[in-house]
Amino acid sequence: MLILDNETISKVLTMEMTMDALETSYLNIARGRAVCRPRIDISIPTSDPDREYRWGTMEGGSADGYFAIRMKSDVLYYQTADDGTRTQEKYCKQPGLFCGLIFLTSVETGEPLALINDGVLQHMRVGGDGGLGVKHMARKEAEVVGMLGSGGMAETHMLSFCLARNIRKLQVYSPTKANRDAFGARIAERYGIDVQVCDAPEQVYRGADIVASLTDAAQPVLNGDLLEPGTHVVNIGGGGLPDARTMERVDVYLRFGDAPAPEGLEDIQFDDEYLSWRVQGGQPRKKKRAHGVMLPEKRVTLKDLHEGCRPGRTSDEQITWSERGNLQGAQFYAVAGRAFEAAVAKGLGHEVPDSWFLQTIRN
Repeated sequence: MLILDNETISKVLTMEMTMDALETSYLNIARGRAVCRPRIDISIPTSDPDREYRWGTMEGGSADGYFAIRMKSDVLYYQTADDGTRTQEKYCKQPGLFCGLIFLTSVETGEPLALINDGVLQHMRVGGDGGLGVKHMARKEAEVVGMLGSGGMAETHMLSFCLARNIRKLQVYSPTKANRDAFGARIAERYGIDVQVCDAPEQVYRGADIVASLTDAAQPVLNGDLLEPGTHVVNIGGGGLPDARTMERVDVYLRFGDAPAPEGLEDIQFDDEYLSWRVQGGQPRKKKRAHGVMLPEKRVTLKDLHEGCRPGRTSDEQITWSERGNLQGAQFYAVAGRAFEAAVAKGLGHEVPDSWFLQTIRN
């Protein structure tokens, strides 16, 4: 049994490895060789009425050999930035600390293989999704990225975008000038590309072939009126969906796939990104479901594209949008399995006795 911390994962997990593992896993789900479920959240009030505890899990596995469950333990609250943007913040124990773990097991033997910090892997798997969307839906000659956000997700999305296309320029805006300046300088040095650090969000759209909103804002920050013809859109945060105007203008929607229904309940559509259970604490609160399949008449899947059932982009003028769907559980066994193999090959990780996790009492 190995303990793999973020430092170890950062040494062994590449974006090429991540994107390949994700695409393979999504296709295995569609072809019946793998299984996953949507994220499930449990929300409980804390003693502070402005803070809420949330436990979240997602899980999946494949006949190719691995199963994993990803677990998160967070206290959530909201704050408003100087520009009026409302963001969801989180911590575990105290601000600045977080608890996210991936438990990886063997499908063949059932034995625990690794317990993994999810921080680096989490950013890589989300960035990998963005790169897959660009790979399959952006125009072949796409070379200019317009980006809203300059945090960790922006870092991994630039990594995947540069793998998927020959990127020559980044236009980036985020509310804190120091953050966007530092991010722009890192990207320019790392990739040798032209970087324009923007003073206003509307500047990122001008001439952009790929527009990516990568924020922790609670509401959409994209502006669909500013998208130029031929743009490919990636959206992380902002309440889960692009703004309404972007949705109106999308011509082709790539949803990578859908988690299968549970046995015996095949008629129930669990296309939501996540399902929530909540301690009500008095009067029940009205909560909207997490979004499921959007724009069904414009939707294609990775399986459609691989098997030629339906086309993706058919014109350089089309606006396209890609998202994962509710396949989070399919991500963690796939990417964690690749990272585990690479760590073992390099002799990395902290070994702990199997006896700490196995017992002689039948469960």
